[in-house]
Amino acid sequence: MKLYYHPLSSYSQKVVMAFHEKGAAFEPAIVSLMDPQQKADYKKIQPLGKLPLLVDEKAGRGVPESSIIIEYIDRHCVGGTKLIPDDPDLARQVRFRDRFFDLYVNDTMSKIFFDGMRPEGQRDPFGVAQAKETLDTALGTIDRDMGTNTWAMGNTFSMADCAAAPALGYCRMVHPFGAFENVTAYFGRLQERPSFQKVLKEAEPHLAAFAART
Repeated sequence: MKLYYHPLSSYSQKVVMAFHEKGAAFEPAIVSLMDPQQKADYKKIQPLGKLPLLVDEKAGRGVPESSIIIEYIDRHCVGGTKLIPDDPDLARQVRFRDRFFDLYVNDTMSKIFFDGMRPEGQRDPFGVAQAKETLDTALGTIDRDMGTNTWAMGNTFSMADCAAAPALGYCRMVHPFGAFENVTAYFGRLQERPSFQKVLKEAEPHLAAFAART
């Protein structure tokens, strides 16, 4: 299976972390959407130009969207961490928490991050203020849940934790959450996860190069 992704992309990190949890191999195809030629070439494969994209060449199908990719590899890659429970009710709860981290932490954090890269006069202070308010509400919810949980689903690591790790990793850069003690402890556990450590290690040179350009 071939994975089109970028090591700095939070949704790419989520999927790569899942691959590591499964102990499954993939053919890496790194795409920089900041490069006009790479972006144009990639849009011939994925017209929306969104990362990541999994291509299962043996099955002759492409699988877009991070959560759907994880569902796919959890079903088709034998062994490793079971990321989505077989029990329908537990699976639904995992999917809800996965969407929670994607929509209310990752996407909200991205609003703040990318707004900060805009030139003066094109920024959206009202939108950023709304995003920070949403983040604080989301972080408060996570903090409450993590008062009794080890992982997003209690004592069992799941797809939701793959979503949480990169989302919180970037969130702390633009909206630190030190006041939320349980969130901070939870992120500390995520940082100790070997799968996330591999993701962060791969991202290091790309992050350094990005920082040098900005």
